[in-house]
Amino acid sequence: MADPKEGLTASLYIHVPFCARKCAYCDFYSIPLKPQDPRLEAYPAALLREARMQLNQAGLGHIPTVYIGGGTPSVLGPSGIEALLAGLKKFWGGIQGPSEITVEANPESASEGFLKACRDGGVTRLSLGIQTLHEPSRWAVGRVGAVSAIQEGLGLAQRIFGADFSVDLITGLPFQDESVLLRDIATVLSYEPGHVSLYALTVEPGTPLASAQVLAEMGLMDADREGELWIAGRDALESRGYGQYEVSNFARPGKESRHNIRYWRMENWLGLGPGASGTLIDDAAGRGVRLTVAPAVEAYLGRLSRGNAPERISEALDRRILMEETLLMGFRYREGPDPVLFRRRFGVDIEACIPPPILDRWSAEGLLQSAPLALTPAGLLHLNAFLAHLLSTTAS
Repeated sequence: MADPKEGLTASLYIHVPFCARKCAYCDFYSIPLKPQDPRLEAYPAALLREARMQLNQAGLGHIPTVYIGGGTPSVLGPSGIEALLAGLKKFWGGIQGPSEITVEANPESASEGFLKACRDGGVTRLSLGIQTLHEPSRWAVGRVGAVSAIQEGLGLAQRIFGADFSVDLITGLPFQDESVLLRDIATVLSYEPGHVSLYALTVEPGTPLASAQVLAEMGLMDADREGELWIAGRDALESRGYGQYEVSNFARPGKESRHNIRYWRMENWLGLGPGASGTLIDDAAGRGVRLTVAPAVEAYLGRLSRGNAPERISEALDRRILMEETLLMGFRYREGPDPVLFRRRFGVDIEACIPPPILDRWSAEGLLQSAPLALTPAGLLHLNAFLAHLLSTTAS
């Protein structure tokens, strides 16, 4: 049995690309299917076969966090998630296992049996995809499930996980205004989640919502109004003790997502399942590689049923690309990029990679702080402008 202190440290992201219905704004790889679809039964076993291959190939010694996302993992049902979690637990015998395991779920498919199977299987944190409780807004973007089912799901989450659950909300949805958003927030917080993610709606190219006809019919609000709405939501969360620790994420003390913090710090993770990406970094060389499992469920299941590894797409991350990504992700985080990790990885301080005019301008406007170097709460509102300014002038 391997010494858990030896080998690579990397988190796991496990993608479940199935859902009851694809939302109009979704650009993740996902496939709507019915509960009786045979792929649901075959999928956990395929994931476990891939996990064994990837863990052995990477030589992992420590998996600090696991995140099971989608799609909608709760469509696997109690037996599916139980099989997946039990199979993963067998790997922890030879390596140091996770202190945090998160599972995403939608309230309409997160039955009491599913949530108890998660808890009993070692899940420490639940992430509920609510988005909104406003029926017209839900209907407009193709969300399934009645508001009554959402509230039932919130109640189950509170009863089974206590405060160890998170809720996703979206601002800028059709038919949403400040009163709707604040009512959603008040309702959600009445169930006392430890964490809330507040995302501004992004209309991604190629999604149903991006259709010109749909956009005209929906009458989506302009960027300024959407920004004001998001700020109203932020203020409501902070007034209730949820601190902003990343541009879109708020938590009570100690309830931050450790898995997502590893993303923002650009630390190692492996991706399992079709459409999942992982990133492995050689700190000594200041380089990395991104491995993405080909987004094709049928091919994925077929190859693994025959004992073959799934097709993976490899992308080299040279020093310049990795430095840019480390800065891009790090400045999303309230504490900014990790200065010790950055120097170890690239041999220079963060400040040396940002031209003085940028530092001076953003600092003078109260948007950038030092020690640690990070955007202020006001600066996070201008994150995209800061990153665009940074990338246009960052030293290679």
